[in-house]
Amino acid sequence: MVLNFAHRGSLTEAPENTLPAMQKALDHNIRGIELDVQLTRDNKLVVIHDQELARFNKMFPGYVKDYTLKEIKQIDIGSSFSEEFTGVSLATLDEILEILPENILLNVEIKNIPIVYKGIEQAVTDCLKNHKFEDRVIVSSFDHEALKNFQELNPDIPIGLLFYYRLLKPWEYARYCGLDIYSIHPMQNWTDRKLIEECHSLGYKVFPYTVNSESRYEQLLDYGVDGVFSNNPDIFTKL
Repeated sequence: MVLNFAHRGSLTEAPENTLPAMQKALDHNIRGIELDVQLTRDNKLVVIHDQELARFNKMFPGYVKDYTLKEIKQIDIGSSFSEEFTGVSLATLDEILEILPENILLNVEIKNIPIVYKGIEQAVTDCLKNHKFEDRVIVSSFDHEALKNFQELNPDIPIGLLFYYRLLKPWEYARYCGLDIYSIHPMQNWTDRKLIEECHSLGYKVFPYTVNSESRYEQLLDYGVDGVFSNNPDIFTKL
């Protein structure tokens, strides 16, 4: 069965990674959601992709790590998307876990590059356990050291290796990196049949990002992909 993830919620319909974006995704009866987490200055988990705030509100320079959660909750993120969402602020991981139904598989990406958040793996662990979400989550990252730290804390929670560059035999890297890998998350541009078949031969699921074209999606299905991350609501619930 193919499992598709709404990338940062339904980011074409609401401000990405916010509660409205998650609700819009849920309105499509999706099975999977992807989101990104970072730490505030006071070590609270906030859901945001960019490590800077300027794309959402130019009045707030600097990085997520420069602000407390209280300060971040006062920042209007929504109006950069549309007037309809004026006043919408960034969500915490706690807030999003509270609204997700039991049938949703969540992919939490630890956003740890280039800024490394000390202790973020423990913060994610505590949040997932507080909400009893351990059996409904994949934790992924481009920072494979963070995945190592997270797996040491949570050997039973699946982890996914994110790859940006076109590597030689990434499945071999996954096999010998010392981690118990559940899935490979490659950039869709260079995902081909051989990569998928080699990963499957070693028991890894393959979830490419970010697949928005339906023709490309159908091609990847033909290759045998296990699912995709997508910004296109029409893909969320296919198959």
